[in-house]
Amino acid sequence: MDRIFGTDGIRGTANIYPMTADMALRIGAAAGRYFRNDGSNGHRVVIGKDTRLSGYMFESALTAGLTSTGMNVLLLGPVPTPAVGMLTTSMRADVGIMISASHNPHHDNGIKFFGPDGFKLSDDAEDEITRLVSDGVEPVQAGNIGRAKRIDDGRFRYAERLKASFPHGMRLDGLKVVIDCAHGAAHRVAPEVLWELGATVIGIGTAPDGFNINAGCGSTDTALAARTILEHGADVGICLDGDADRVMILDETGRVADGDQIMALMAARWARAGTLANGTLVATVMSNLGLERFLQAQGLSLERTAVGDRHVVTAMRAGGHNLGGEQSGHIVMTDYATTGDGLLAGLHFLAAMIETGQPASALTQSFETVPQLLKNVRYAAGTDPLAAAAVQGVIRDAEARLAGQGRLLIRKSGTEPLVRVMAECEDPDLLVQVVDEIVAAVARAA
Repeated sequence: MDRIFGTDGIRGTANIYPMTADMALRIGAAAGRYFRNDGSNGHRVVIGKDTRLSGYMFESALTAGLTSTGMNVLLLGPVPTPAVGMLTTSMRADVGIMISASHNPHHDNGIKFFGPDGFKLSDDAEDEITRLVSDGVEPVQAGNIGRAKRIDDGRFRYAERLKASFPHGMRLDGLKVVIDCAHGAAHRVAPEVLWELGATVIGIGTAPDGFNINAGCGSTDTALAARTILEHGADVGICLDGDADRVMILDETGRVADGDQIMALMAARWARAGTLANGTLVATVMSNLGLERFLQAQGLSLERTAVGDRHVVTAMRAGGHNLGGEQSGHIVMTDYATTGDGLLAGLHFLAAMIETGQPASALTQSFETVPQLLKNVRYAAGTDPLAAAAVQGVIRDAEARLAGQGRLLIRKSGTEPLVRVMAECEDPDLLVQVVDEIVAAVARAA
């Protein structure tokens, strides 16, 4: 069997391989066997999900597969992805599973795994689960079948952990906050936490119907949040994605600050406070060159990784770093969480506003970005447009033209059949030219 795991778990269109009920059943059984490899009883798994209609189907199928191997299943219902990581450890589970396709539209779904330490699985663990899916798993005898139980207070436990990370005694009184929950997993917990900390909360994207997750809202479509900020005279906007592991911050004018700007602010503040481990921020190859220059001016380092918050976390753990993330809005603070947490990052941004007394607009533009352009090209299954000689020739020419002026990054998406073409260059005209030429070449080969 080909590897079913991508950049962030298993993902695809619901009811199309590999995201079918039958595959979820087999994946559940394989994961159950992998994490219950000593054959003893008492093993448990926590399962959370976002608000997609297909989440019910995958929750049931995974539960059936897991209990067939003797695993006890604790069902959290709709909770953010970082809540699953947190609750896996606090509930002493052997594995955590999040059913979500993150920022993708409703017709997609995915399965993400967390180990007993609350961190995402290694490649070796994913490969072994893939092998077990392919080979099949022998179910336990009838008397050893696992039990399933709903846990009603998962989001409240997560909310308390979030509030405990907020500076002691600090309140958000006087701040008017727009919170966009993308009709996703945080549609209840995010407004609740902000209100409990004293903010005046204007919630949008808080009415999921199974189909509207990420539709015209959330971290990938901030226009609604920007309009709402202006209409209500709000101080700041926090835009989450469907599973709330990423965030975009909007200032009082509706201007967007991406993950790079948020990380720049936090790295500088943590460095001044002496809490930025090793004076290093971990980010991916997609982060803007302007962020790297900003950190260098502060006497700080940037360690780059492959795209995906899992790679960021792996590098953070290996190097003993405590702050990292992605331009797309995954902000990882391992002092508080095991994975990207959009609401946690939003709270720490609000804390910076309170502590400095400055408006959001003064905190969201730490550095000047180098012009960057990203375009995606969809390709047909079974094709490899990047292997085409014509495409490789255009790429070599672009690299030569950008030498000394910028950089070029071309990669396949780990979650969709897309080639992502990204370039940075001080000359915006040259930037557009090289990207468009590569995109055209890839499209012809796709």
